[in-house]
Amino acid sequence: MTLFHRGVLLAVGMMLSLPTLGVELVEWDRRPMDIPLPVGTERIVVLDRNVRVGLPGPIASAETLRVQSSGGVLYLLAHEAFDSQRVQLQDVESGEILLVDLSAREGASDEDIRIVEESQPSTPKKTDQQESEQEQAGIALPPVPVALTRYAAQSLYAPMRAVETMPGVRRVPMRLPETLPTLIPALPVTAKPLAAWTLDGYTVTAIRLTNNDPRAFELDPRWLQGEFFSASFMHPSIGPQGSVEDTTSLFIVTRGASLAQSMLHLSAVEDGVEHDT
Repeated sequence: MTLFHRGVLLAVGMMLSLPTLGVELVEWDRRPMDIPLPVGTERIVVLDRNVRVGLPGPIASAETLRVQSSGGVLYLLAHEAFDSQRVQLQDVESGEILLVDLSAREGASDEDIRIVEESQPSTPKKTDQQESEQEQAGIALPPVPVALTRYAAQSLYAPMRAVETMPGVRRVPMRLPETLPTLIPALPVTAKPLAAWTLDGYTVTAIRLTNNDPRAFELDPRWLQGEFFSASFMHPSIGPQGSVEDTTSLFIVTRGASLAQSMLHLSAVEDGVEHDT
């Protein structure tokens, strides 16, 4: 029995127009981040902070590695293969040092990389002045769940240059297992959490759905198990296993709690246990 009794955002049409380009997510948890580069192809690393790049001697030559930094984005082009080298990225404003183990080899992925903070401070709300300026400029202000869902879809599947600026939105850790077997138990799909963002008390979690059945299925948010504010599927259906349509994405918005907390509450109710909050 589903506890999904909140409003459902029908944002499928908006998301169908997004390109299906991948973005690799790398979490900065104070340990060196491993980033391989393809030889001869530029790879983009998005940090959302301006950094100074400190290169070790073996790759400090522009003939080996070209490094460009602009607006919180690194553009890395390896001209030749090299073994792992420890690189320091220093935040220009805070002075914080991020460590990267950079290497280059033939055949490495050239997907864009977005570096994610392990934890983020609470999100400041927009001021009345900011909202007034947007209204005077003729900018429509969609509800936060709608805007947050759109931002999440763009962040995962659109080119970096096409992601809309959204003041105040922050990446947050998901605290979820690798798969969520109880999320849609009515369907033979694997649900894998990808990333989460928060804004003004709302959190959106992106989930990849993969069909494990030779049949195709329509997707209905009423099959979801949990206390959610809204849910939006990237596509209205999922194709049979092995087809190009056997994978799609789901964006779940929760209010005042993360997806993990919402699903934990569901487990407590199913066990006949109610906890005071």
